[in-house]
Amino acid sequence: MADRADLLSFSREEFRKEYFYRNSLAEENRQRENQAAIKIQSWFRACKVQAYISHLHKKAVFIQKIWRGFRARSHFRQMVKAAYFIMKMNFYEEMAVRIQRRWRGYYVRKYVHSFYARKSYLENISVKNEQIRKDLDELEELQTRERKCLEMVKEQTTQIYQAHRLHHLLSTKQCPGVFNSPFKRGPHEMELLLRQVKYQAPTRLTPRDRLSVGHAWPSSPQFS
Repeated sequence: MADRADLLSFSREEFRKEYFYRNSLAEENRQRENQAAIKIQSWFRACKVQAYISHLHKKAVFIQKIWRGFRARSHFRQMVKAAYFIMKMNFYEEMAVRIQRRWRGYYVRKYVHSFYARKSYLENISVKNEQIRKDLDELEELQTRERKCLEMVKEQTTQIYQAHRLHHLLSTKQCPGVFNSPFKRGPHEMELLLRQVKYQAPTRLTPRDRLSVGHAWPSSPQFS
């Protein structure tokens, strides 16, 4: 019985050691297998992403090829249209030049080198020149009249302004004026103008004007 008990106790110890040993081996293998599985998964996912990116790149290249071809064809069509339009315009210009050359040659041969046509042409030009000269003379006369009228108005305005300023020189019964000379049959024209205008009171000056001018002059007259 003792031997059987020792055998059982020995087998239990061996079983426990074997159990712990195999568990430690399984734990080490599990970690190694986990790392290996992670590497395999990362490699597989990288392969999938690379394949997907390559697929997208091929599709993008295909789309770009189609778009660039479409743009190149449209640009070429525009170039062909522009070249055709330029060619047509050059052809039309050349035909217009031919028509103008033929018409001018015909006109010169028929009218310019014809004596009677040339004579009538010159007569018409002379008539037009005479009319233009007459119009210019009338315009010049009108402008001269306008200038003279403006000068007369300006001169009259100046005389009236001077009369306002020299109103104190008007002659009276007690004191004859400067312009009322006793040696003349009639009064001076300034005397008549002084009689027509009204007296205008002098305006007040600022202190600065009083320093610069000794006395006050009347303001500019207000004419009706």
